[in-house]
Amino acid sequence: METEQENENLNTTDAMCQTQNVNTFPSSKWIKLNVGGKIYTTTIDTLMREPDSMLARMFSQSGSMMPSEKDEQGAYLIDRSARYFEPIINYLRHGQFVCEENVSLKGVLEEARFFGIYNLVTELEELLEKQEQEQQVADIPLTRMDVIKAIIQTSAITELRFQGVNLAGADLRKLDFRYVNFKYANMSRCNLSHTNLNYCCLERADLQFANLECAQLVSVRGLCANMEGANLRGCNFEDPTGVRTNLEGVNLKGACLESSNMAGVNLRVANLKNANMKNCNLRAAVLAGADLERCNLSGSDLQEANLRGANLKDAELTLMVTPLHMSQAIR
Repeated sequence: METEQENENLNTTDAMCQTQNVNTFPSSKWIKLNVGGKIYTTTIDTLMREPDSMLARMFSQSGSMMPSEKDEQGAYLIDRSARYFEPIINYLRHGQFVCEENVSLKGVLEEARFFGIYNLVTELEELLEKQEQEQQVADIPLTRMDVIKAIIQTSAITELRFQGVNLAGADLRKLDFRYVNFKYANMSRCNLSHTNLNYCCLERADLQFANLECAQLVSVRGLCANMEGANLRGCNFEDPTGVRTNLEGVNLKGACLESSNMAGVNLRVANLKNANMKNCNLRAAVLAGADLERCNLSGSDLQEANLRGANLKDAELTLMVTPLHMSQAIR
């Protein structure tokens, strides 16, 4: 009887050991995780860096949480985003949060919350809060005084860059901005009257409804700038050395360019719908492919201007300084 009882005890002990071994993972053991279809190879040590996390509980010695099913390669299946999981597994490996610029921090934060990586959650929340504060500061337009300070503090031999800067509504009258880079800057409704913008970069800048009356715009690079509704009355674009001002693809819809000197300006494929270009000097200007529908060109000089492929529907062409021949529009 004692022998039978001892055998039963041994069998029970073996069964318990076998049950415990189901969820026993040696600390040195390598395992594979299939997260959203992407395979990650890591160790139990790495997953245990955050003891209270879901991953640690799945693969801990205590087995407090059963691991998921395996795929055909033996990797544990986890139905989450691989894109956002990668920064998390790297964080567990070396303790530093590293993330590519094109990966959403909010996406990583949601995954960190799901997996219970609470130290990373705290770090990401602080980082996102800091970014939000910086964005709020960046959204505040610079004032005239801010701009003047930047000009004064910049060496004459150093390029001054306001690239992507918010200058919306700023009073910048009569300032000297020669050679300044305003690429992608928000300059909507700025007062730039009588300002020297010679040799500036205004590429893709937002100048909607800005006042540039009598501004100097010699050799400006303004590719695809948005100048819709802007006031450019009496501006000078002509470089005496013959270098063209480049406004290719610019949006000048509804803008006022009356009495401006635009000799030689490149306005290829520009939008000049409903623009006021009365009494402009457009000698040798390139207007090929430009949209001049309902544009007022009365009294303007278009001698040797290139109008090939331009849309002149309902354009005002009276009182021209030199007769406009159809050959100019088709050459």
